[in-house]
Amino acid sequence: MLDLVTGGAGFIGSHLADRLLSLGRSVRVVDNMASGNPRNLEQHKGNRRLDMRVADVADPKAMAAAMEGVDRVFHLAALADIVPSIQNPEGYFRSNVVGTFTTLQAARAAKVRRFVYVASSSCYGIPDSYPTPETAEIRPQYPYALTKWLGECQVMHWTQVYGLPAVSLRFFNIYGPRARTSGTYGAVFGVFLAQLLAGKPLTIVGDGEQTRDFTYVSDAVEALICAAESDKVGLCLNVGSDNPVSVNYLAKLLKGPATVHIPKRPGEPDCTFADTTRIKAELAWKSRVRIEEGVRNMLDAIDYWRDAPVWTPETIAEATKDWFAYLGKH
Repeated sequence: MLDLVTGGAGFIGSHLADRLLSLGRSVRVVDNMASGNPRNLEQHKGNRRLDMRVADVADPKAMAAAMEGVDRVFHLAALADIVPSIQNPEGYFRSNVVGTFTTLQAARAAKVRRFVYVASSSCYGIPDSYPTPETAEIRPQYPYALTKWLGECQVMHWTQVYGLPAVSLRFFNIYGPRARTSGTYGAVFGVFLAQLLAGKPLTIVGDGEQTRDFTYVSDAVEALICAAESDKVGLCLNVGSDNPVSVNYLAKLLKGPATVHIPKRPGEPDCTFADTTRIKAELAWKSRVRIEEGVRNMLDAIDYWRDAPVWTPETIAEATKDWFAYLGKH
């Protein structure tokens, strides 16, 4: 009854480890700490059912050793964020494509019973329809999106050719406690909460009327567990909230001291909205946490972001200049 969680010291991975341990499972975490944080698993210190290994998923020997005795694999390890992927496509390819290949090969050799891959809704780019179904055209806008989709392609191919019992979940805008606080300008929640702690204005991209399918982390974790406990194979499934909200509404819920607006960024959709018809039918899963409850939970845990970088319009402009340079050409 051993589960392997790659990226298990990260945001979603650590919440998944929490849940699996609470269900009585034994959990082995593999994380190279590029974006993971040991403090995300400190609450399990001394728990003999947690095996923590600092290793790279692109290392075949490390992954072969990590896969010993494993029943199920949850592959979350990946480099994230848009700008670093534009600046370092090679690193993203190694982590998200080679790392997925290496993990698949180790899982196949170990004859694991289930393989669950975490994909990204960014594969859709700027879609033609909302809510966006899994059949929508794939249009990755930047290397992060491309490498996550290539990882999914490998997973589906290993299912087709080698019979690996795998499912891929395309996550939409996951948020919650422990969301990343790295020095990279990225997810809106981490940016807003650090600004809120510092008493600074919340920076809103464009007019703030763009909507996002903010999906609470506990819902994402339950989707992962549903996928692992299912006998479905070879499916790509959206995971979303069914209730997109505007960035302006998010800022209102956070009750920041003020807001400032920065230029809209190229390659970003005005809306993200998952069509969850398929996952409801296939896995009997649905989102349960509404944005108001999720934001309250985030505010209760706000001290987590006390050491996060506090972004200003000027530092955001500097951090995202490559975004405009490469993606603003179209």
